[in-house]
Amino acid sequence: MKDLEAVSGDVIDVAIRLHRALGPGLLESVYEMLLASKLASIGYRVARQQLVDIEFENVRIDGAFRIDLLVDDCLLVEVKSVERLLPVHGKQLLTYLRLTKQPVGLLINFGGETLKEGLKRVVNDYRPSAPPRLRASA
Repeated sequence: MKDLEAVSGDVIDVAIRLHRALGPGLLESVYEMLLASKLASIGYRVARQQLVDIEFENVRIDGAFRIDLLVDDCLLVEVKSVERLLPVHGKQLLTYLRLTKQPVGLLINFGGETLKEGLKRVVNDYRPSAPPRLRASA
């Protein structure tokens, strides 16, 4: 497994190239498939639409939610294709991080004019080294 910072850097790099080449306007599933395919081609293990179970007070729900991408078993990636990100999108990813006990996730919105405003790094009790403008924490 590569260093988490290297993994997230590679995901961001591929996402930027993908957005520059195709622009906004495609379905989330298209961006997700292309991002996953390109990451796999450069050597990452990528799980798409990973089902996650939830247990609460002895009640278990199998497949309660799906992670868009799980890269090298250490980075959650939530793909969006909306005009602009809303606070609920970051909260969704943070909840996924908490439930899976993962430290870092990327929220990537391909729906904007540029990827810059559509890229958020979300952390779950993690000591980040990314610039503050890319971080959101609990």
